[in-house]
Amino acid sequence: MTMNSTQSYVRTEMLPEKAPPVTNVGIIGWVRQNLFATWLDAILTLMAIYIAYSVLSFLLPWIFGGFWNANSLNECRAKIIEVYGESQNRACWGVIHERFWQLMYGFYPEHLYWRPNLALILLFAGLAPILFGSLPKKLILVSVAVPFIAPWLLWGGSVWVPVTAFLGFVVGYLVHKFVSVAISPLLGLILGVLSAIIWWLFLMGPVGEALQNIIPLGIESVESRKFGGFMLSILLGITGITLSFPLGIILALGRQSNLIIVKSLCVGFIEFIRGVPLITLLFVASVLLQYFLPKGTEFDIILRVMIMVTIFAAAYMAEVIRGGLAALPKGQYEAADALGLDYWQAQRLIIMPQALKISIPGIVSTFIGLFKDTTLVSIIAMADPIQWVKFIQSDSDWNGIIWELYGFVAFVFFIFCFSMSRYSMYLERKLQTGH
Repeated sequence: MTMNSTQSYVRTEMLPEKAPPVTNVGIIGWVRQNLFATWLDAILTLMAIYIAYSVLSFLLPWIFGGFWNANSLNECRAKIIEVYGESQNRACWGVIHERFWQLMYGFYPEHLYWRPNLALILLFAGLAPILFGSLPKKLILVSVAVPFIAPWLLWGGSVWVPVTAFLGFVVGYLVHKFVSVAISPLLGLILGVLSAIIWWLFLMGPVGEALQNIIPLGIESVESRKFGGFMLSILLGITGITLSFPLGIILALGRQSNLIIVKSLCVGFIEFIRGVPLITLLFVASVLLQYFLPKGTEFDIILRVMIMVTIFAAAYMAEVIRGGLAALPKGQYEAADALGLDYWQAQRLIIMPQALKISIPGIVSTFIGLFKDTTLVSIIAMADPIQWVKFIQSDSDWNGIIWELYGFVAFVFFIFCFSMSRYSMYLERKLQTGH
């Protein structure tokens, strides 16, 4: 130590700490490191800035300088020329202002708009305890009631229809519980499902009519052909998402089953549905399905489309979940066996929570794709938002308007899809899916 302190090039006192250079910290440091680190980065950054400026300098004035008060496209264009001159182009948002409620509800009666609004509020209240575990568990009662109350609010009719539909589940549960205890759990499950189906097909209608005759309670009915706009897209999307998820889990488990008949049925269903375009299934729902039903049978078109959309999404959902099951190490299955759990306990407590956690990105991608695919129903003449855009364009007052209508539809779809994507990211962070 003494020898080093006598050498001239060894410092004997520590210098005080100095602040880093201004060009390496803060915004300037971030810009240098991320945008102008090399010559190539600098060139690409300048090109990107120029392209963004060119697009936004046209788009922002077009969007925010548009006119909301106009009753026709010609009137709107006349106002634009009067204010900005002939060389400027601005949006005619007056079409959205005038046709907003039709884009939202289609032909649904105006004095009954409160019913789909209330159904949507109840839906969010029912989804909240499922999506966010920190909420009170009592809200799960709302989740159970929404599948019966929401359709009744939308279509109206006798209040005994949702009540008797719920009784089908009660009948199935009671039969399952009684037979499981008395004979065997498998037979109880089969008979429970069959008894519920028999109730819904043959007993639900007469019992509902009898109750309606005794205690007449109901609200104004609305025909399915009056459904339209975003209300129809949201209805099909949420129904498909809600039903395809559990059906996809069952199909994924069936495809991995050791029972050859169950496995063959699930594989055949998944491969057949995945091999057929959704448009074909929608045409089957719209045209062909009616030919296979007994003469005089009226099967609601929205219900038919819901079934086709659900089974189409369930086939893809099954493969996404099967990917999560395949990603689990064999030790997890062995651990479940070592604990003495039966098949359903192992799936519920160990296997499925981990498989679903791994599959979250794929599941949400399937949900987003399903919601966007609801626009295909315009091909079978259902009045979804795309069909309503065509209706409005065929009006002589708004003939020729394009970007405003499609831009508004795209913006609303983006809000829903972006919300689902953000919730997926929140769920991944909460469950810490990284390994």
